Amino acid sequence: MSGVDEPAVHAIERLAASPRLLVALDFDGTLSPLEDEPMDARMLPAARVAVEALVEAPETVVAFVSGRSLVDLRVIAEHGDDSRVLLAGSHGAEFWIPGEGLVTHGEDEDDVRLRDTLRAHAERATAHLDGVWIEPKTFGFGVHTRRADPADAAEANRLVDAIIAEEAPHWRRRTGHNIVEFAFRHEGKDSAVAELRERVAATAVLFAGDDVTDEDAIASLGPDDLGVRVGQGPSAAAVRVPDIAALAALLSRLAQERTRALG
Repeated sequence: MSGVDEPAVHAIERLAASPRLLVALDFDGTLSPLEDEPMDARMLPAARVAVEALVEAPETVVAFVSGRSLVDLRVIAEHGDDSRVLLAGSHGAEFWIPGEGLVTHGEDEDDVRLRDTLRAHAERATAHLDGVWIEPKTFGFGVHTRRADPADAAEANRLVDAIIAEEAPHWRRRTGHNIVEFAFRHEGKDSAVAELRERVAATAVLFAGDDVTDEDAIASLGPDDLGVRVGQGPSAAAVRVPDIAALAALLSRLAQERTRALG
C-alpha cells in the first residue's frame, strides 16, 4: 500500500470492513497548514480530494471536529449548506448536521455577558504586546501568540491567566499550537466524537489530529477504532503520520478500500 506504513495498512484493512464508519478529523494542522492569520487556513488539495472520496465511500460519514467556532469553521472549510460533511465546532459545544443545520445545547445569558466582559479585559491587557491577538469564540476566546516573540507570548498568557483566575476560575483552559483557549463550556473533542458516533450509529471511528486537544478524542477511542496523530508530540494514537500529505494518502487509501469492501 504505497505511501502508508505497515501499522496503518492493517488498521485500514480492519476499518474498511466496518459496517458504518465515522471519519472525524481535526482541521488546523491536520487538513490545513497552520497559518499566522487563522482565517487564511484552507484544506490542502490532496486533503480535499481524500475527504471528497470518503464522503462518496459506502456507509462512511465524515466530520470535522475543531476548536473553532462553528461560523469560522464553515468559512475555512468552505462548507456550504449542501455539504454532506458534519461539523463539530467549539470542541463539541455546537454542531452542524446535514438536513438539520445548526445544533447547539444552548447557552446562558449570564455566561455570554461574562464572555464578552472577559474578552474585552483580555484585549485591553494584551494590547501593548506585538503579535498577540484575541480570537472571539462562541463560548469564550483564544489568545493567539504565533506572531509574537517568546517574551511577549509568555506575558500575554500570564496576564490572561490572571484575569481568568480572578474573574472566572470555573472556565476551561486548553492549550494548543501557539494558542491558549478559555471557555465557559466544558465539552471536549472526546464528547464531540461520542455524540457524533451515536448520531450516525457508527460501528467504528477514525479520528485524526495534530494537537494537544485532539488527544482527548484519541484517548477516548475503543478497540474497534483508530487514532491517527499527525506530526510530532506525545500521543495515544496507534498510527502516526508525518504531515498532512501523508494523512491524505492514508485517507484516500481508506476510501478505496471501503469502496472495494462494501461497494
